[in-house]
Amino acid sequence: MPNVYEPGIVPFRQFVDSLSQLRPEDHVNLPHTAIVEEAAFSEMRTYLVDYYQGAEAAHSFVDANGSVFDCMPVEKQYSVRRGRHAVARAPDLPTGGQRPRSPHQPARSIVQLHPQLTDPYGNAMHAPEGTIPVRRKTMENLARFRTLREFLQKSPSGGGQPPKSSPRGRGQPPKASPSGGKAPKASPKAQPQAGAAAVAATHRWAHAYQATNNLGGASFLNVWDPPIGANQVFSLSQHWYVAGSGTGLQTAECGWQVFPQMYGNTKPCLFIYWTADDYQTTGCYNLSCTAFVQTNHNWALGGALAPVSVSGGAQYELELAYYLHQGNWWLYAGGEAAANAVGYYPTSVYRGGAMASHAAEIDYGGEVVGTTSFPPMGSGAFANTGYQHAAYQRQIHFFPIAGGSSDAALTATTTSPSCYTALVAKYNAPWNETLWYGGPGGSNC
Repeated sequence: MPNVYEPGIVPFRQFVDSLSQLRPEDHVNLPHTAIVEEAAFSEMRTYLVDYYQGAEAAHSFVDANGSVFDCMPVEKQYSVRRGRHAVARAPDLPTGGQRPRSPHQPARSIVQLHPQLTDPYGNAMHAPEGTIPVRRKTMENLARFRTLREFLQKSPSGGGQPPKSSPRGRGQPPKASPSGGKAPKASPKAQPQAGAAAVAATHRWAHAYQATNNLGGASFLNVWDPPIGANQVFSLSQHWYVAGSGTGLQTAECGWQVFPQMYGNTKPCLFIYWTADDYQTTGCYNLSCTAFVQTNHNWALGGALAPVSVSGGAQYELELAYYLHQGNWWLYAGGEAAANAVGYYPTSVYRGGAMASHAAEIDYGGEVVGTTSFPPMGSGAFANTGYQHAAYQRQIHFFPIAGGSSDAALTATTTSPSCYTALVAKYNAPWNETLWYGGPGGSNC
């Protein structure tokens, strides 16, 4: 494939050729990098050279966050080149009578890429048919982390599954039907209880879960732009599909995230993550390792999500789902038809573990990471402030192993109730099972 020259972007082939010329003296023990050992730099350089060995790009563009995306043929992406397997085809998601549709949606859907969108340099923000947009990985990006493993981890301090509260029953706010497409107010009667399990030192959660064998699930995620300050790492809203325990805990995850260290910006990005061993040695974001196989050219993993919701004003949301089908955990964005499938994790990444056959738990909500201070979660408002103020995930449902689709029956909990809250409410369509969550964070979380 010939070299492609897009205005304002280092040509793909020139960028790839430069990787083998990277020098430790430009990236080790310098004020603008986190790398302190030459061995860590060498591992990162080897990773980058291998990542782009044999890769091609038909087009490149810059997204709204300033990240460069190279549009690679599907068969030339890292996971396919190294995995040497045929690309699978997606199914439609299961349907069920318990989840009626409504023409009145409570918020506006986000469209990430489109042929008519252009970047600041006039390049089309769209991947040609037969290609996928892959966020360009540079040494400057990796050097914000001390090691390659830190770059691949859920956070620089590792990952963790949200702890569960002691079972006390779930709050049952009165049913309500959104009028005129507006969402209901969340009831303040369903305040959560603090989690009973020990919490990792740098992670905090406000979420809702259900123990049920499943093949995945779905929700609409309300998208916000929480600020990340000093001594703070990230803030996100996501799904977890989980099975196993201890070092055998396994997940498939998706959502939106503000993570300046990873993406080099302070705006929400679409992300996925997985682990096969409780976040110990496996897992990576997006397309950073030989795990996820992307098939859809309309979505950019690690790419900007815009516009975002405004307190007291317009609300924006993103529909996401996972579904295990014929040995692949398929991710869907913006709809439930096969055409909405973004790609999949082959169950081989779970090494014969629990997630190779099904998940045993569904989980939805917010997570933040900080050190001496923790960032806002969601909108930064508490759960009981309701529509246009609190963040939410709505129409939460899952896919039972027996088939079809079922509304979730979640239990809400939080690890730091003075900083973040979560509550679950049941409404008529199109809200159904809804989680309200969030809070301001701070230094006493």
